[in-house]
Amino acid sequence: MRQDYLSGIEVVRFQDGEFTVAELLGCDQPDSDPQPEPTPDHEYRTIDGTNNNLLDPELGSTHEDLLRLATAEYGDGVSTPAGTDRPSAREVSNTVSAQTEYEPNDRGMTDYVWMWGQFLDHDIDLTDGAVPTEDYNIPVPTGDPYFDPAGTGTQFIGLSRSDYDHEAGSSDPRQQSNSITSFIDGSNVYGSDDVRAAELRTFEGGKLKMSDGDLLPFNSAGLPNAGGISDQLFLAGDVRANENAVLSSIHTLWVREHNRIADELSSASPWLSDEQIYHQARETVIAELQVITYNEFLPALLGDGAISEYAGYNPYADPSIANEFSTAAYRVGHTLLTSDLQRLNNDGSVIDAGNLSLKDAFFAPGEVVAYGIDPFFKGAATQAANEVDTQVIDDVRNFLFGPPGAGGFDLASLNIQRGRDHGLADYNTVRVSVGLSPVHDFDDITSDTDLQNKLRDLYGSVDNIDLWIGGLAEDHVAGSSVGETFRTILADQFTRLRDGDRFWYENVLSGDLLARVKSTTLADVIERNTGVTGLQDDVFLLPGYQSSGAVVDHHVADDGIGDSHSDRDNGHQPVDGSSHDFGGFREGRRVTLTEISAWQQRHGDHDSDFGHRQRMGRHR
Repeated sequence: MRQDYLSGIEVVRFQDGEFTVAELLGCDQPDSDPQPEPTPDHEYRTIDGTNNNLLDPELGSTHEDLLRLATAEYGDGVSTPAGTDRPSAREVSNTVSAQTEYEPNDRGMTDYVWMWGQFLDHDIDLTDGAVPTEDYNIPVPTGDPYFDPAGTGTQFIGLSRSDYDHEAGSSDPRQQSNSITSFIDGSNVYGSDDVRAAELRTFEGGKLKMSDGDLLPFNSAGLPNAGGISDQLFLAGDVRANENAVLSSIHTLWVREHNRIADELSSASPWLSDEQIYHQARETVIAELQVITYNEFLPALLGDGAISEYAGYNPYADPSIANEFSTAAYRVGHTLLTSDLQRLNNDGSVIDAGNLSLKDAFFAPGEVVAYGIDPFFKGAATQAANEVDTQVIDDVRNFLFGPPGAGGFDLASLNIQRGRDHGLADYNTVRVSVGLSPVHDFDDITSDTDLQNKLRDLYGSVDNIDLWIGGLAEDHVAGSSVGETFRTILADQFTRLRDGDRFWYENVLSGDLLARVKSTTLADVIERNTGVTGLQDDVFLLPGYQSSGAVVDHHVADDGIGDSHSDRDNGHQPVDGSSHDFGGFREGRRVTLTEISAWQQRHGDHDSDFGHRQRMGRHR
């Protein structure tokens, strides 16, 4: 575990005088104890995202409708699914998404790209299944080797439609909603509602709850959770934290980081209340999440220059999540997934328990309890993610959440079917809607002649392609790992998330704290909260793809968070809208498929990661 120490002789100013942190901690203390209240009036984010935009207080908050970049294209113009003249989503999946071998990407992206992508997705969007349930099953082709090996011709993959805005008029096109805040605000760490946020806190020293081994707490309160309300599942800010073991590990990392910052704040400023420490630590964690996303994750995926420089808060920028983003473009991460999760000791050797197959990592918190989070973080740094293309590994194309017939699912089919459920416009229409030229033939999409022919056989016309498939089929933009359609949609979304956030870190932090946060990397956070050392500077890229080509061992003994926070005027700007017993687990125990299926029946299927779908309530 990396040790962090308070570094400075920062001057703290109160009405009664100026004192150094050292003096306040017991060295040459003044005779009078002022019991100061050093925190000036400082506005923090709400948990549910309200009041971020002062012109429209609900913008970006929970239970708001997804926005659309292109006009909805439902079968009846209002609500029935699109694509009735297209082949079954499973047929499309079998034809262009079946992956037979590992194909590492050509830009050196590591598994951290899809790992962070999923974790980030769970901070910005969540859409539940409709209540009451509306079945929208996926027909399985006769003789499908996984889902209809007996050749009955009657099999299907079960799916239900997404929930939608029931307050809209009967003649208005169906609009799905986002049940969590759209902002990059750490809602996956802290929650998006007051009940969950409170349950995660200790209310002592500003810290968050943890279980033995500095792992996530277990869901003893029975709060909603993907996989059911079992107390053998972890509890985190987002309900999907147990979906796989590496996701649970990243959640654990950020709770540790919050508590580390809280400890530093408490040591540097012992007069601060629990509430003050909690909010200051939360603000810093959110800033770090934003920095890592924009400085490391997005350049690794999109290449340099995809997103313009920050020009300040824009109250007219809409931070809402676009349907085309969450239901298609951001699901690009599904093609990056690798079948084996490397679990390495700090010396680079495989742990005695071996690597973990992705299909065995779903809803497996016992793997984290038994072997910890360090092996995943060490292993991911040296494993190349799969190439971004139309292909998806069998672990999620046939075995997602279990074998066929016993929880097995096809994530590629789900993505296609979900796009039709949401009435997404076809690939070519979306291109035009986001300012790109339409394609006229299949060779305008891809230079791969085999893929051209498969798309032609499936869809017949370039004007009838499902958006997720068309976007993935495109040749990549030079210096990027995605084609121009998805690059445009992703850049648009992440620009609006930044510019439309009044609490964006560059708008609320200043001075030393801003400088320190801005230089933070994911490697830094990992090394100061685990026993992992020797990571490359940018863990999103393999060592040989670093700008310097060197492996960097981080030894930042002091990030100075406590000192920087102790003088609020030096670290924070007023936010005025201007630009400026292991829980009963046995080792390796997995939640049963029966438990998962029972939860799915109650709450909907919960699409998986890097662009999800889940719940609603109040809508715009």
